[in-house]
Amino acid sequence: MSEKNKILHNKFGREDLEKQLAQEDFERTTLSFYKYVIIEDPVALRKELFIKWDELKVKGRIYIAHEGINAQLSCPKPNWEKFVKSVRSTKGFEDIPFKIAVEENQTSFLKLAIKIKKQIVADGLNNNEYDVTNVGKHLSAKEWNEYMNNGAIVVDVRNHYESRIGHFKGAIKPDVDTFREELPLIKEKLKNKREEKVLLYCTGGIRCEKTSSYLKHHGFKDVNQLHGGIIDYAKQIKEYNLENKFIGKNFVFDDRLGEKISSDVIGTCDQCGGPCDDYTNCNYVDCNLLFIQCEKCEEKYEGCCNNNCQKMSRLPKDEQKRIRKARKRASLTSFKKSIRPQENIAERNRNT
Repeated sequence: MSEKNKILHNKFGREDLEKQLAQEDFERTTLSFYKYVIIEDPVALRKELFIKWDELKVKGRIYIAHEGINAQLSCPKPNWEKFVKSVRSTKGFEDIPFKIAVEENQTSFLKLAIKIKKQIVADGLNNNEYDVTNVGKHLSAKEWNEYMNNGAIVVDVRNHYESRIGHFKGAIKPDVDTFREELPLIKEKLKNKREEKVLLYCTGGIRCEKTSSYLKHHGFKDVNQLHGGIIDYAKQIKEYNLENKFIGKNFVFDDRLGEKISSDVIGTCDQCGGPCDDYTNCNYVDCNLLFIQCEKCEEKYEGCCNNNCQKMSRLPKDEQKRIRKARKRASLTSFKKSIRPQENIAERNRNT
C-alpha cells in the first residue's frame, strides 16, 4: 500500500489511541449530524474528508453513501472553526445542523473512521418504499410537548437497549435489535391509526427521517418527528425552561454509551437487579456483550458479564487471540449484541 493511501486509515491499536487522547492538552466537542443528499462520488468525498479531518485531529464514526452522510464525532475546540468551515464548504452540506452532545467527554471516540455504505442507516427497504424528500413535520420541543399533552401517539424509533435506559413517557417502544426490524413492526402496530397524529423520535433525527417517509408512503396522514432528536430536545427544554417529558438517559453510539437527560434511573443491573443505567461491553473481548452493570458488579466481575468471561479475560492476550482464531462462529454472542432484562445473563453466556 502506498504512503498516500496509508494516511486514509487509522494505524494505531486501542492502547496507543487511549494514550494519545490522555496526552491531549485541549478540550473536545462531541457532536453528530446527518443529511440525505445525493453524493455522486462517495469514495472521493471520503478521501477528501479523511485528509481534512485527520489534520484537524477529528475522531469519530462517519458513514457516507450515495444517499447522504451520517456522522458522530469529536472535534478539538481549538480547531472548531476550521472544522465547521470544512463541512460548510462541501457541496450539499452548507446547511447541515449540528447536534452538540448534552454531556461532554474527551474519550467519546478514539479514532477517525470514515466508511462507504450502501445506506447511511441500514433499513432493508426497497427504494420504492419511501421518499426522503417527503417526510413528516419537524417539531420543536415546545410543539412536541403540546402534542404529547393532547394525546398524540408517541413512537420510539430506536432499538430495545436504547429505550431500556431512557424514553418519552407513554411511548410505544418496539422490542427490536435493529432498525431494519423496526420499520415493518411500527407500521403493523399503527395499522389502525393512519388518521391519527403520530410523533416519532430517535437520538438525533436520522432514523425518524426515514421512518416518517416510510409511514407517509404507506398512507399515514399526520406524521411528525422531533427535530434534532433527543439531543436537541434536551437543549431546548433547558434553553426555554420547558417541561422535560423524557425520563432517564439517552443512549449514544460512542464510548460514553449514554448521557443523562433526567435524573431518573429506569434501568436495572443485569447481574444483581439493582437500579442502574450504565451500559458497558463485556471486558472479555471475544464476548463484548452490551449489558447494564452497576459499580458493585463491575468490581466483582472485573467488567465482565459472567464468571466464565471473567476467567477468560484473565488469560494472556496471546492465549485469548489463539482461542478467537480457533472458534468457528463469528462471535460468542452470535447476532444479538445485547440482552433483554428478563434474560439470565449467566445462563445466556453458558449457552453461547
